[in-house]
Parts: sequence; C-alpha cells; structure tokens
Amino acid sequence: MFSRPSAGARGPYDAAFLPRLTLTLRAADEPITAPVAKLGGEPVWLDEPCWPVDPVTGHPLVFIGQFPVPGDELRLAYLFVGEDGRIMGGLGPQDGDGLLLVQPGGRIPPFASIGDTDTRGRTLWRWGPDEEEIPVEFHVDFATVPDHLERQVARDVAWEAFMRGDSPDDVEFFGADLVEYLGGTASFPHATAQVEEPWLFFIRLQDSPDDGDRYFLNFGYGYGFGFLSPDRLEGRFYWESS
Repeated sequence: MFSRPSAGARGPYDAAFLPRLTLTLRAADEPITAPVAKLGGEPVWLDEPCWPVDPVTGHPLVFIGQFPVPGDELRLAYLFVGEDGRIMGGLGPQDGDGLLLVQPGGRIPPFASIGDTDTRGRTLWRWGPDEEEIPVEFHVDFATVPDHLERQVARDVAWEAFMRGDSPDDVEFFGADLVEYLGGTASFPHATAQVEEPWLFFIRLQDSPDDGDRYFLNFGYGYGFGFLSPDRLEGRFYWESS
C-alpha cells in the first residue's frame, strides 16, 4: 500500500496524498540496492548521481534517506541535510543545506548546489563509543494510520488552522501520538508551514538527537517536513523545533 495523489490539493495545508501512512523501521541485514523507501545506506539513484553540497562551504551534505513519490511512475525523493558539530542544516526551505531531490526527471531547486558526478558524502549514522560515527541503514515500511490516531492528528490540524486564522472554530490543542507519517494533512509545531501554495505536504519525520538512539538526526527535538511541487518533480525541506 502507498499514498496516492488526491484531487484538489492547493497547498501545504491540504491532504495532497492519501491515505496517510505511518513509518516503521527495520534494520537492514545487507545493503539496500533496490529503489525502495529506506533510511541510511547509499542512495539508489534513478538518474545520474547528483550528490548536493553545502552552498557556502562546498562540503557534501549527509544522505538521510529516500522515499517513493506518490504516483503511477516510479520516482524517489532523496533527503540530504548538512551537519556540522551535531548541528543539522535545513532550518530554511531555500537555504540549500537541506534538500529533497526527485528522480527520475526531477528539477534541481534553483538554490541547490550539486557536486561532480563522483561526489559522495556521509550517510546516516549512529554514535558509538568516543563519538565514533557508525553507519546505519533501515528499511522503511508503511501502514495505514489507525482511526484513533487519524482523529488525533485531525484535531491538531484543526487547532492550527484556527491559530492561522483559516478557521473560525476554536478547537483545543490535543498533542497527537503520531509523529512521523507520509501523506494526509500535516501538523506543524508552530502552526504555520514555511512554504506556501502550490507546495504540497509530503512527509514528516521526527528527529533522533540523543546518544543511544538508533541513528542521529538533530531537529532541535522537533520535526522535519518534506514538500513536493504539484507535478511531483521538485522538492522542498526544512525542520523546526517543537
């Protein structure tokens, strides 16, 4: 099962892809070389390799993972972020240090810097003894969100719409248990997305910043958000603390 494009979505507050799906991780026993959803490992390119670099320092960004793009054609969205001293890039969707790249046939965002075809950076890791970086790789499995969790997220989304002035109904904030998902409508820690129409919400990821976590991803104890263009050929990404 996978999310499908839904009709009528115009921006980041709409359910552009349905159904909403949860993400579950399984450690990989061997390198994942198929064009499937995963965290860590090496990107499985569907076009020519296009590893991005930081537009200021020129250092290759860190490959976080790849996710199937909803639609009839096989496409992947590849997530890269910068990292320097446990601080992750991606605070702004057009800073160039947090990128969601689409292949095949995708457009490179105008603010992105792409290295040579042989450019390669680090991939997702966990911290070992003495801050040793140990590479990790996980399969990502998807499942339909249970009804009770869907209702929780819907309540948070309604509260945020009121806070933005998009709805006259004052709904009490709930605090949903579901924190990572693909598709559906998104709940944003600060109620407002950092992208506007026509960007469509795609995926929300929780960070994993502490020693002993399965992997390291620092969003200030917050969440990362991926978005796609209406034709699903270009991406945006940013994160914000909760």
